Amino acid sequence: MKDIKPVATNRKAFHDYFIDEAYEAGIELTGTEVKSLRAGRANLKDSYATIRGEEAFAVGVHISPYEQGGIDNVDPDRTRKLLMHKREIRSLIGKTREKGYTLIPTKLYFRGPRAKLELGLARGKKLYDKRRQVAEREARREMERGIADRRHRQR
Repeated sequence: MKDIKPVATNRKAFHDYFIDEAYEAGIELTGTEVKSLRAGRANLKDSYATIRGEEAFAVGVHISPYEQGGIDNVDPDRTRKLLMHKREIRSLIGKTREKGYTLIPTKLYFRGPRAKLELGLARGKKLYDKRRQVAEREARREMERGIADRRHRQR
């Protein structure tokens, strides 16, 4: 397996959505966008993916302009085509038509020399789901602290 070098993650997506499935897609980029990604200058917050016809597109993925790019730089928030197998796209068409499902970019990374975008098939969380998740996380931390305290006192 080739090296995976992370560029950006969408932490807000895991807070706002339940991610049911993950898909890997290539992303169509220009040369200056690739150089900017290698410098780690990308943001996935508030981005989503859509399917038009039988093609998938990433909307709102911000890749900052490359500083030495000059005239070759493109709009940092442009819609970018995603490269996926046709059968995967057809499967996603059916799944996103179900009530409450959407495609959210969760990670942007390099697998070898190629830039990849991980898409999550996501369902929106309600406010009470978010509160429950925070409460569970805090309870887990408290238990871990208690166990650590007990170990420390026994010495």
